[in-house]
Amino acid sequence: MNKEYLHQYISESAGNESNICQIHAIKDGKTVYDDCWRGFKTEDAMNVNSVTKGVMALLAGIALDKGYINSVDQKVLDFFPDYKVKRGEKTIYDVTIRHLLTMTAPYKYRSEPWTKICTSSDWTLAVLDYLGGRKGITGEFKYATLGIQILAGIIENATGMKCIDFANHYLFVPLGLPERIPHGDSSKEDQFDFFMNKNPRKYEWYSDPQGTVTAGWGLCMSARDMAVIGAMVLENGLYEGKRIISEEYLNAMLTPYLKLDERMGNMSYGYLWYKPFDDREVYAAIGDSCNIIYINKTKNISVGITGTFKPRIFDRVAFIEQKVLPLIEGYIPMGR
Repeated sequence: MNKEYLHQYISESAGNESNICQIHAIKDGKTVYDDCWRGFKTEDAMNVNSVTKGVMALLAGIALDKGYINSVDQKVLDFFPDYKVKRGEKTIYDVTIRHLLTMTAPYKYRSEPWTKICTSSDWTLAVLDYLGGRKGITGEFKYATLGIQILAGIIENATGMKCIDFANHYLFVPLGLPERIPHGDSSKEDQFDFFMNKNPRKYEWYSDPQGTVTAGWGLCMSARDMAVIGAMVLENGLYEGKRIISEEYLNAMLTPYLKLDERMGNMSYGYLWYKPFDDREVYAAIGDSCNIIYINKTKNISVGITGTFKPRIFDRVAFIEQKVLPLIEGYIPMGR
């Protein structure tokens, strides 16, 4: 397979690759592959869904490095001193940042209360009302997109900065990436359009009525943005000689703490990042419709892929390893 064949293959796909808009790959610090489909250009952005969580894990690490957060074992309620705990609720006092990062925090719901949270005036406080429960902290994995909203509130209360400003100042701008702007609307119709619209978006981040970004989804990035972030992780937190995040935190972030079930692809889970294989140094931040940051430490390759909303898209890791990596093993650098 060559690059022309892959471009045609994706262009004509009616299956798993039919929603791909951009692929960008970096090897040894150099761009080695960049291609676009469905009217997208390299500089276009789109909602990368739960890849947002992987970025939030990085922001938590930066806040930790800079002393705004003392430890991932710090209690969540330390950051919300004015929050009034519901009567009879005890578990919430023991929930830590680590529980949020590993998706082992307990919640008082069976399915995520999207309507109640996303029609509230303050999404962070609305999610806090669901944190805890009578079962206590069991260590059980419970995938909670809304729960990560609490992490945005923690960063804001710890730093005194809006989460989007913190991200721009300490992550995006130092990486040479465009600053994000708040999306600025949260109506039901607008939220639906944000997920379903297949056109390029601005460099924005969905936000609640308080101007706090949605921490579990809603960050708009290009495939290049994601590949650059992945390359920084590959360089143990360095970008062009600048320290973005500590190597110590990244090692903790990528450590597999939980083995997930078949529904989650039998992958392992670190701090909001996946480890797809037990025996290989491959890691990923993965979102719906298989938006992905893929990093391969052995090959020193980072790949970003964006895709428009499409249900039942599976295993972009396998696609990268079977279709993309063979093209760039003997690469010719295209420049940064």
